[in-house]
Amino acid sequence: MKPLIKKIRIWYLRNIKWRNYKFGKNFYVGLSVYMWARDELKIGDNFYMGRDSQIETDCIIGDNVMIGNKVGLVGKYDHNYQKTGVPMRLAPKIRDEDYDWKGLNQRTIIEDDVWIGYGSIIMSGVTLKKGCIIAAGSVVTKDTEAYTIFGGNPAKKIADRFDSEADLEAHIKAESDFSK
Repeated sequence: MKPLIKKIRIWYLRNIKWRNYKFGKNFYVGLSVYMWARDELKIGDNFYMGRDSQIETDCIIGDNVMIGNKVGLVGKYDHNYQKTGVPMRLAPKIRDEDYDWKGLNQRTIIEDDVWIGYGSIIMSGVTLKKGCIIAAGSVVTKDTEAYTIFGGNPAKKIADRFDSEADLEAHIKAESDFSK
């Protein structure tokens, strides 16, 4: 896509299609991205989300976050599957005004400097801590730790992001200098 067309597309998404949400500077999403939040969607600066990805939950996303292609941020409780006498397909869903079941106050939090790899699924209500990486194809059901790599289904810690404590400390110091 030509640069002018890309700029117009991003302007349209930010200011018309998704005008009820908040976006920081340098916002970019690939083609076929879908976003919906019942109450709140707030995205920080320098955000990138690859094509065919979606956000379908209330979410607060920090600065310098990269989300790969075909990633889903989805709700755990989008349908009241415990409603007695009602098939799940017809049960109240979180999009309904009168929905009063689980999940209403859940927020997915993605802190600064997070990278979510291709094809991952992030369930609502979790926090991806600062500087973490989610390996491609992972399903995240619980909070992560800062500056770690999580992977698998369900995702578990598989490594620290940096090889040594000294490297981590140097990164944190350089990052704070970069932010000033």
